[in-house]
Amino acid sequence: MLPTVLIVIPTLNEAAHIGGLLDSLLPFAQRSAARIVVADGGSSDDTARIVAERAAIEPAITLLDNPRRLQSAAVNLAVERFGAEADWLIRIDAHAAYPTDYCETLLAEAEATGAESVVVGMRAVGSGFWQGLIAAAQNSRLGNGGSAHRMAPQGRFVEHGHHALMRIAAFRAVGGYDESFSHNEDAELDLRLRAAGYRIWLTPKTRLDYFPRRTLPALIRQYYLFGKGRARNLQKHRNRPGLRQMLVAALMPALLAAVLTPLSPVFALPLLLWLVGCAVGGVAIARQTGDPGALLSGLAAGVMHAAWSAGFWTQMLGLKRPQGLRA
Repeated sequence: MLPTVLIVIPTLNEAAHIGGLLDSLLPFAQRSAARIVVADGGSSDDTARIVAERAAIEPAITLLDNPRRLQSAAVNLAVERFGAEADWLIRIDAHAAYPTDYCETLLAEAEATGAESVVVGMRAVGSGFWQGLIAAAQNSRLGNGGSAHRMAPQGRFVEHGHHALMRIAAFRAVGGYDESFSHNEDAELDLRLRAAGYRIWLTPKTRLDYFPRRTLPALIRQYYLFGKGRARNLQKHRNRPGLRQMLVAALMPALLAAVLTPLSPVFALPLLLWLVGCAVGGVAIARQTGDPGALLSGLAAGVMHAAWSAGFWTQMLGLKRPQGLRA
């Protein structure tokens, strides 16, 4: 008999994906008596209507209002309301697609390893010009810095990964997600899990396909908030950034230094190295994927770097965020 499971899907304007996602999860929920909670943050599209119609005919589905809108608040609220009836929490992102055996594989990995949290690899999948370039960048070392869960993962215990399965007792013991985080709440929670002695297993046996942003403005906003969230994490826990984070964070100082180029060409060198790196990276991605169009993926990666660095320093220096980039 499978352990009891609470599946939580935070949503905000996911009408394009939520119906198919529920269809893919329902067979597992029906076999295992799992509850699927869609915690909607006030969607302005048909997300809530689609879920409500499914919930009216399928007892396994529950629509929950998430007045705080944030994903962290959505999961906390669902666990508060329904966590007592389950052993495990599975967090599902609406902007992704999952294998049919995803939930069973996570549970099997937890049982085999004894881990309190199982995290997964993710592959970006894009269609159309910009989304395709963004996906190619996110699947590369240039775009993801070699993050374990972004590359082809090997099974091992890790410090952080894309959240998938977590023992509810462990989630509650450390206080759940910090709802003051709009982004990077998963990495922040992983710090507290590890500090409490819980183990995080990166499984190589399943993964998700993630649908990235479709436009550069949306990508800029996302990575700006990613950078801001990472800085808040460092400020809260007073830990040091990793090497790949330090390299990306250095981009904004490099841009500022380039302003002094009239005084000496040496001030332009860091920026030039970054530009060359993005261009060479785009060539490497195009060769690896066999897609000549991916040559411009270096541009997408550069946008990600710049937006992340801007968000990081905005938070670290206590600067006011631009109106269009607020969470």
